[in-house]
Amino acid sequence: MTSSPKGLSDFVAEATEILDALNRDLSILDQRRGEPLDPGLVNGIFRSSHSLKGLAAMFGEQRIAQLAHHTEDLLDRLRLGRLDLTDPVVDALLESFDAFQVVLRETERQEHSPDATQRAQAVCRKLAQFSETAAAPPRDDALDRLDLDASVRGVLTEYEEHRLLENLREGLAIWKVRAVFDLANFDQGLGRLNSKLKSMGEILSTLPSADPGDGTGIAFDIIFGSRTAAEKLKSALAGISASLHPLLLSPEREAAAPGGAATLAVAPLPSRARPGSSVSPPRPAVESRLATRKDPPAEAESSERLLTQTVRVDIGRLDSLMDAVGELLLIKANVARLADQASQSGKPAFGKLWGRELHRESRLLERKLDDLQKGILEVRMVPLGQVFDKLARTVRRIARESGKEVDFVMHGGEVEVDKLIVEALSDPLMHLVRNAVDHGVEGPEERRLLGKKPRGQVSVRATQRGNQVVIEVSDDGRGLDEDRIREVAVRTGIVAAEHAAELSERELQNLIFLPGFSTASRVSEVSGRGVGLDVVKTNVSRLSGLIDTQSERNQGASFTITLPETLAIVRALVVSVSGRVYAVPLNAVSEITSIAESDVKTVEKREVIGLRGKTIPLARLARVFQLPEKARMRHFMLVVGLAHRRLGIAVDELLGQQDVVVKPLGGRLRHTVGVAGATDLGDRKPVLVLDPGAIIEEVVNPERRPELV
Repeated sequence: MTSSPKGLSDFVAEATEILDALNRDLSILDQRRGEPLDPGLVNGIFRSSHSLKGLAAMFGEQRIAQLAHHTEDLLDRLRLGRLDLTDPVVDALLESFDAFQVVLRETERQEHSPDATQRAQAVCRKLAQFSETAAAPPRDDALDRLDLDASVRGVLTEYEEHRLLENLREGLAIWKVRAVFDLANFDQGLGRLNSKLKSMGEILSTLPSADPGDGTGIAFDIIFGSRTAAEKLKSALAGISASLHPLLLSPEREAAAPGGAATLAVAPLPSRARPGSSVSPPRPAVESRLATRKDPPAEAESSERLLTQTVRVDIGRLDSLMDAVGELLLIKANVARLADQASQSGKPAFGKLWGRELHRESRLLERKLDDLQKGILEVRMVPLGQVFDKLARTVRRIARESGKEVDFVMHGGEVEVDKLIVEALSDPLMHLVRNAVDHGVEGPEERRLLGKKPRGQVSVRATQRGNQVVIEVSDDGRGLDEDRIREVAVRTGIVAAEHAAELSERELQNLIFLPGFSTASRVSEVSGRGVGLDVVKTNVSRLSGLIDTQSERNQGASFTITLPETLAIVRALVVSVSGRVYAVPLNAVSEITSIAESDVKTVEKREVIGLRGKTIPLARLARVFQLPEKARMRHFMLVVGLAHRRLGIAVDELLGQQDVVVKPLGGRLRHTVGVAGATDLGDRKPVLVLDPGAIIEEVVNPERRPELV
């Protein structure tokens, strides 16, 4: 079966959404290796795999459907206690996710390569081997000791029975909560009750009650395991039409049972031996993770609302909308120009009246355009957490392969940027965290000798600063080895030996971004081939951003990426230089001032300007683009800056501000240094949009260019 282009697009969009959720849960599972199994987490992964299998089967994508079937089969045995959560099992689940991604990318491109198919089949065989070794557990009669009606026992699923037994083995008290709700809003009432119960234990089963009561509502019996004291449970249920009945109490809570209710107290059941494992002593009564989760009371409700109100929008449609906004912006600019001409033309009063009306309509159009622009940009924005979750798995995998102990810390995953920027950031951030683990963080023994904790730390932090987003990737490892960088630079012929000693700290650090530069003494699957950081810098530059480094010997290194939050519509300052018009993104301009030619000084053959006691480099835009200069006594100076770098750009005139839609340049012009794209200011004449980050790199960085051999 071959899907239509529309059907294929729908499938890829929905499958990607499922894989995002699957990746988040698998990352948590990977992080919790060696800890007690979290049934809610495993069940969530199982549901994602089941949903993906059904979706792939519906669209005829057999490779994904088969892989999802084997993944679901393993997870089902895992959640039923027929399989232990060992490291090989976790690794197999992570491999299945990687295979899902490879096959889905091919599906999106309508390709079907043998390599991807063989990879998926190999993962299927590995998953099947785990399933074959999992045997059905021996019959356990412990549930016979529960005070459960035969009708209720008969409808419990195998998974519900398994979770009941696990709660009994951990010594939890088992309760039946009977709740009655009005038929008109029982779903809301049940959601509130579930939220309260989840914060205190594990909901094992929810069934319509066999005793409907007075017949005016609907009743539910909820079987619930918890370590929470009975009085606290009763207090939490106050205000809800629900009653609490013990089915099984742990010995230490027998005395705390609600008065008047019959109790059944037994000791915690011994742990049974899992198939294929040796008999182990009884596990301590460890409270399940679900019992310790502090879910907010309205979590279930808010999640439902989020699911029903979430809409996936094809990026192509968004681009079409963006083009429409660009046309509207042109119309607005033309209307404003006509209004200016009419109001200043000196014609009779009718002309001035017409001009005022046009001004009024222009302001109204501008407000509406602002609303439309804001709405479209919000639709395009996605949280950076989507990228951060993928980085966490990479850090843990590389740490295991290299024998290092590394904690991965994430901050600011909720910061939102344009979807296209998020996609373009994946590779640069991946390179940076790989280098941090492989080159930066030391091994446990080396860290002990340096007086550090055995576990290293790699962190990613995102913050919003106005219209810019700053992402910092840092580690607490050995830092950049400047002596080694200088040695490699001389050996590879990047810098002449006589000039190497004169390189400043920043100049040395910037050498690591050169193509082919690597200080690694060995080549591994992770790094050492001289590709990576040059790709990082190139990709960041394409996003009109800057990357900055900081390092301290044996204390760690950090890479700071500064980016605009969107590249779609930007507020621009329109300037004129040598009779040519340019647009400068306003979010990169921190200050505008007027300077006299006599204020310009020359230091080491470079022009600088003093600004409130500080000296900053000065670039004449005419010279940057090799335009003819006219002698002027005064210039306007734009102070632009990204990250920690500042530059003054001298221009002839300021022509105003305007929202512009930036279009990429094609052909030979696409790699022009200092130009981000082109736009139309309303007079149907294209002008270039400057890239302040690239101009700063060209003029300021490095401070003194090393002489090449």
